[in-house]
Formats: sequence, structure tokens, C-alpha cells
Amino acid sequence: MYYRLFRWFPKSAFSRLMGVLAGIAWPGPVLRVVIALYVRAYRIDMSVFVEPAGGFRTFNAFFTRGLRPGARPMDAAAQAIVSPVDGTVIEAGRIEAGRLLQAKGRDFSLRELLGDDPAWAAFDGGAFLSLYLSPRDYHRIHTPCAGRVTRFRHVPGELWTVSPAGVQGVPDLFARNERLITFMDTALGELAVIKVGATVVGKIRVVYHEVTSNRPGAGLLACTLPQPVALDKGAELGRFELGSTVILLLPPGAARLEPLRSGDPVRMGQTVAKAGA
Repeated sequence: MYYRLFRWFPKSAFSRLMGVLAGIAWPGPVLRVVIALYVRAYRIDMSVFVEPAGGFRTFNAFFTRGLRPGARPMDAAAQAIVSPVDGTVIEAGRIEAGRLLQAKGRDFSLRELLGDDPAWAAFDGGAFLSLYLSPRDYHRIHTPCAGRVTRFRHVPGELWTVSPAGVQGVPDLFARNERLITFMDTALGELAVIKVGATVVGKIRVVYHEVTSNRPGAGLLACTLPQPVALDKGAELGRFELGSTVILLLPPGAARLEPLRSGDPVRMGQTVAKAGA
């Protein structure tokens, strides 16, 4: 039903419009009221976030607010792979025969998820973890372990919602929505952190390149960085300006997922896998 109702809705144009509105410096009193209502509606604990002395200048600045030091304890053990975001587990498990589980009764293609990346088969038989970021969550994305960002892939696509309605109702959701995929060279091998666009997501940004998502007329972009960018575990990797979902891919034999189930909440820095087969 959801798919039929929203198939023709101009999701990309609407999302760009919302991104523009979220980036406008509205009059202070108006913005403070909007933020206060949002915080109350989603029951956000603002005590763990850094708030500028003069307040947030735009809704985007509020939405991408940073955490206070120590707000998210990090498992520093070398074998620990940590959650890159605050969110809720959509699905977690093994990639089998080039397919990942989207939801009960639905799966989708690894090759299509990675935008036909030539190295897609290197993840077949590995592990995946899909995490949904709700409107109340912290929306910066961090590294799951130490490594070097060597390349990325921007795959244009649609912008269906990644809420439970979309996950249950839209076939091949994560392989048809826009993606910005970061590939990292780590002690575990190459892993991928896939940032999935969605309705109302104005932009996805990363720290290692000026590329952004949701650009009119954008085509597939595959880029190898001329100089890899080294990042420690838990370092900021990017952010969502409204929205969305992150999918972590680990190569075969690299790590064992913790016993995570659909609907489980996770916090950035929480151990979600441990190195070793």
C-alpha cells in the first residue's frame, strides 16, 4: 500500500526543499520555538549535546549537533568493532549468495547495493548490520574501527522513507535509494560504511571529500582518494542533514556480530562485532 501511494510523489525535490528550509537562519525566537517543540515531541535529552553559547543558528545546526566529550563511551579494545551511529537495528546477519536481508520476507542484492562496484563479491559471505536513525537520534556518523578511507562511491537513486513503512513496503529499498559509500582499509580488510539517503534528507556529507548527496542531475561517482585519509576508531566520518540509515559491511571471516536483533537500540561506540571468524 505504501509503495503504491507514494510511488509518484516527488521525493527528491521535496527533500531538497526541506534541506534548504533547514539551512535557513530563521529569526532566533522562531527557531528556538521550533527546536523546543521538536525536542519535546521526540523526547530528546539535550544534556549530552554541545549547545553553542548563542544557540543554534539553523535547524540543520541543531539537527547535526555534536556530542559532549564522554557522552558515548567507546570500546577501545583492538578487536572491538563499534556502532558508527546511534540508531535501531533493522537487520543483522550474514550476506548469503550475494543477498542481504531487508526485512522478514524481503531481501536485496549486494551487487546493486554497492552500485555494481567491481569488488562487490569480496563482501559475499561476510556480515552486515543495518541501522535506522530516527528523528530523535544523534545524526553524525563515525568510524567502526581504525583505518584509512581509500575510496568512495556515490550512487544516485530514489529517496523513499527508510522508516518501518518503507522497509516493509518498498522492494529493494536500500539498493534503490541514493547511497554514499565509504570504503576503509583496516586490519580486518576492506569494510564499507554505506550511508543511505531517504525522504527529507537534505544532504549526506563526509569529512574526507566535498561530495554531497541529493544533487540534481548527479551521476554515478566512483573516486579513489589520491591520499588515503587515516581515521581513528570513533572518529567522525560524516553526517546526515535530516534522515536516515547506515549499513555496515564486513568481509568474510573478519568478525563475529554480537547477538543483535531487529528492533534493538544501539549507541555510537557500542561494540557490535568482534574481530575473528
